[in-house]
Amino acid sequence: MPSMFDLHTREDLVRRIRALAPDSSRKWGRMTAPEMVAHLTDQMRHTLGDATAAPIRDFRRWPPIKYLAIYVVPWPKGRLIGPPEAFVTKPSDWDNDVNTLVGLVERFAARDSNGSWAQHAIFGAMAGREWGVFCHKHFDHHLRQFGQ
Repeated sequence: MPSMFDLHTREDLVRRIRALAPDSSRKWGRMTAPEMVAHLTDQMRHTLGDATAAPIRDFRRWPPIKYLAIYVVPWPKGRLIGPPEAFVTKPSDWDNDVNTLVGLVERFAARDSNGSWAQHAIFGAMAGREWGVFCHKHFDHHLRQFGQ
């Protein structure tokens, strides 16, 4: 599975982020490209433990569902229900917002995948390996949303 811990995978994601423009057209969903960059920034802040999100306790915490969502099932094109804390940052200056996101990606990559990681609001406890695959899948989903 592609993981944000893999250098080439991460470099490709960063290249795709930098290829976006603030006026990039979406193929589905409601977010604009600047809102999507802010959303991914919020997600990375939760991943790195810089911000917290209230746990959402539902069927998605059940290990087989979590496994399927992270490793197997493609995510639907459209509105997925995520934690409200993943939608708090408002877009600001495009270049600064993109650089902030890329900086968070690099901080993520510098961490020990076997170390202690923050809990995911929906999936609960996650190991670094799970976070690496989840983050790649989440970024890929939204970059495809904007044609990248």
